[in-house]
Amino acid sequence: MFKNTVKDLLETALEERPDLFLIDFSISTDNHVHIVIDGDNGVLVEDCMFVSRAIEHNIDREEHDFSLEVMSAGATSPLVNRRQYKKNLKRELLVRTASEKIEGTLANATDTNIVLEWKVREPKPVGKGKVTVKKQAEIAYEDIVEAKVMIKF
Repeated sequence: MFKNTVKDLLETALEERPDLFLIDFSISTDNHVHIVIDGDNGVLVEDCMFVSRAIEHNIDREEHDFSLEVMSAGATSPLVNRRQYKKNLKRELLVRTASEKIEGTLANATDTNIVLEWKVREPKPVGKGKVTVKKQAEIAYEDIVEAKVMIKF
């Protein structure tokens, strides 16, 4: 029952803020509530506070003993929600499928797949030397085992 109450309050808070979306939600056996959120425009501390207050201020502490942790998805966390791909357009991703790893720029994210682009040096078709070729891969979400944003300094 406690889990359903928290889940309902969380859903109400996210409906109030459509720019935020849920990445992970769990409640341990000792009533530790763990929530990870992300946003179309990133997540500020104020966004985490909003979600935290929406839950904490609507549950009676006399009735339930719990701890609450609301955090944003980290920069190095794998992408798990399709909305995360759309917010990371034009960024470098490392995508692992069952058969290969591809590193490239996220050129497009649709409802069914993503498109990665990268450049590679290949031998010229005729003569000596190499030429830079632009490659592209279309990957269905179902085929993605893991995708991470590559942080470049």
